[in-house]
Amino acid sequence: MNLKTLLQRNRYKIAIFALMTSASLICVLLVAARIAYSDSGRYTSLVWNLFLAWIPFVLAYLAHAFSWKKPLIYLALPITALLWLIFFPNAPYILTDLQHLAKETSSAPLWYDVIVMIWFSWTGLLLGLVSLYLMHDIVHRTFGRWLGWAFIFIVSGLSSFGVYLGRFVRFNSWDLLNDPTEIVVTVLGLAIDPSKRLVAFTALFAIFYLFVYLTLYSFAHLLQEQSAPTHKEVL
Repeated sequence: MNLKTLLQRNRYKIAIFALMTSASLICVLLVAARIAYSDSGRYTSLVWNLFLAWIPFVLAYLAHAFSWKKPLIYLALPITALLWLIFFPNAPYILTDLQHLAKETSSAPLWYDVIVMIWFSWTGLLLGLVSLYLMHDIVHRTFGRWLGWAFIFIVSGLSSFGVYLGRFVRFNSWDLLNDPTEIVVTVLGLAIDPSKRLVAFTALFAIFYLFVYLTLYSFAHLLQEQSAPTHKEVL
């Protein structure tokens, strides 16, 4: 397979990667412009959160590439998939940064901060959705349609709980690798005696994420239906 054929077969994957890279660069430039205007580094943490959102995106691309080669399915894929699951909540987590808009500041216009938050939230949301779609495709091809959709629902619930741990308990993905015991004890405590906030946030966030994923998934397949030849055209 020559380079031209390879690029043609993967043109949409390459396009998505390029678009996400461009969106991330715009996010960084928006924060840099805000710092230059206000001499305040208030939103610099968003850049780090966006970097973390890229980790599951890259891992999903690697896992999807591994899934087409049988030797790698049993060796590299399980490790990559586990790391993806650990870091995946970082992508939807950026959506919760919207709460920073509630804090009044005179260092920059509010409308500018709204645009900054929209760019970061939208980019993080898409990074997560694309990575979820790639992992969904792997499970679908390997284990079948029903397990593929069961995977989506389970991951949506687990990731929403992970976002809760990050936003309210202040855990991050690195803690699971550095000190898993503390996280296990905390999670067991929350599971035994869950608060109303925990239940409400996890359920509502999971429903929202599922709704967005199902909408984009349906839209993508709608385009496939429209581009597919009709019965008359085949004849």
